[in-house]
Amino acid sequence: MAQNSNDKTNNNRMNKNLETNIETFKEILKDCKDIVYRKIEIGKDIKLNAAIIYLDGMIDRNLVNEYVLTHLMLTCRMTEPNPKNRKGQFVEQIKKNVLAVSDMKEVETIDDGILNILSGETVLLLDDYEKIIIIGSRGWPMRSVSEPITESVIRGPRDGFTETLRVNTALIRRRIRDSQLKVHAMQVGRRSRTDVAILYIEDIADSGLVEEVKKRLEEIDVEAVIDSGFLEQLIEDNWISIFPQIQNTERADVASAALYEGKTVIVVDNSPFVLIAPSTFNAMMQSAEDYHERWMIATVVRILRYFAAFLSLLFPALYVAITSFHPQMLPTSLVITLSANRSGVPFPAIIEALLMEVTIELLREAGVRLPGPIGATIGIVGGLVIGQAAVEAGLVAPLMVIVVAVTAIASFSIPSYNIAIAFRMLRFIFIVSAGFLGLYGIMLILTAVLVHLCSLKSFNTPFLSPFVTVAENTSALKDTIVRAPTKFMKR
Repeated sequence: MAQNSNDKTNNNRMNKNLETNIETFKEILKDCKDIVYRKIEIGKDIKLNAAIIYLDGMIDRNLVNEYVLTHLMLTCRMTEPNPKNRKGQFVEQIKKNVLAVSDMKEVETIDDGILNILSGETVLLLDDYEKIIIIGSRGWPMRSVSEPITESVIRGPRDGFTETLRVNTALIRRRIRDSQLKVHAMQVGRRSRTDVAILYIEDIADSGLVEEVKKRLEEIDVEAVIDSGFLEQLIEDNWISIFPQIQNTERADVASAALYEGKTVIVVDNSPFVLIAPSTFNAMMQSAEDYHERWMIATVVRILRYFAAFLSLLFPALYVAITSFHPQMLPTSLVITLSANRSGVPFPAIIEALLMEVTIELLREAGVRLPGPIGATIGIVGGLVIGQAAVEAGLVAPLMVIVVAVTAIASFSIPSYNIAIAFRMLRFIFIVSAGFLGLYGIMLILTAVLVHLCSLKSFNTPFLSPFVTVAENTSALKDTIVRAPTKFMKR
């Protein structure tokens, strides 16, 4: 076994003969028509044969043409060493005095060379030289920095992450000019070799947390990681839970704020969403705008947001429970009005609620899949038309349409899309339980959900902290439902 491993390593190493090395690259990269091979001759008297290999569309052509090929083919004629028969000395001069690039390194194996080619670098092969010179030349087409679509705010920075890892880390570096901000790079995926960066502030973040994040990423064994969403599902604590345990964001200011709080940020190449770990329910109910407005405004908005979350989760279930089991809880005049509205409706309240909720979810999903202006129109007009038609047909009560509409509006008030989806799914469970057991069913499911949330953790951090960890850190309550004035939140 050891002998076979050594043989494979030796076969993977570079050969002194340039033509042999080029043929090896062509054999491994056969049927890859976007790979460019360019043979050149360096020098005037020594005549050193060389070749560059790169992936078309992934490099900066101007850099390769102006600062690599031009210097190799012209400048080298004036910098040949003396005596002229020392090729080794010539190679050193090429690396030190000819290649006018800022990023350059050497590797010794064919596999490393191929990985760099596929990553957008340019490979320089020299005759009678057993190393590969890697020239940093990445220059693929990329989307410019623009305003985040999923996390828009009225007041605050407008720059959001893009699909390029280095652009994203630069946006964070721009906000944290601290030498303690560390960027740990790795690659995930056996075939995709996706670049992943772990960012943390060394003297703030807990070392155990950083090591746990690195450990989970290193243990990933999959063919490919296409987006940060793949990574999130592979490293979360409880994959059965309906609640997300890792926060994602498009906003550079949100990621920077998380780093200042001692969290880690995971940036994945090809994804405009970065991951924040650990995360809590409280963090996902906050918006970046909360910190850009005065504390009184932010507090009122947060209270309203938590109330909206309560409506989104329980409002239809409460309607079903009170209508079916507990009408005595309502004033007599309201009960009479409710009975009059439901007269002629052929379905029980549970079927009525499920029918309307499923219709709203279908409209919401259709609106997401359609182009922007058309999707918004379909959502609004479709809801109005179908609701009015259902009332006129006597299929649902007018009050049920109001309840469903208020519930849908309340769900849009939740900042985190993942938490909003979890509430939407739980809403159906609450409706069914209310339809069979009334308020007792609601309390039973609500107790089960709270027990689950209390036991849920995100990288060993309780998901409901700081509410369940008040005894350990009372100062954390300054930034929960009530946001303390900024002068009291200096750390």
